Amino acid sequence: MLLGKVVGTLVACETYEGLEGVPMLVVQPLTKSGQAVGETIVCADSTSMAGPNELVYYEGGREAAMALAVTFVPVDHTIIGIVDDVNLSDEAVGD
Repeated sequence: MLLGKVVGTLVACETYEGLEGVPMLVVQPLTKSGQAVGETIVCADSTSMAGPNELVYYEGGREAAMALAVTFVPVDHTIIGIVDDVNLSDEAVGD
């Protein structure tokens, strides 16, 4: 699973069958120490509860499509959960 921060929302003009009602959020991928890395991505929100500035964990690829109520819809990334807290030992911070 990957760590990210919700930085925005996406509103689709048309929705693929099976993705009706699934929120789409813009997420900034993060390193395990919380530093931004790479470009923002669009994630389907399987929790339907994530919002702006929340820390989330997400999956990509085939696992992303399997996490939604209707499986194998065309998504590249899906939010799996909302992170409450991150505790890292000094050794783990060395990304």
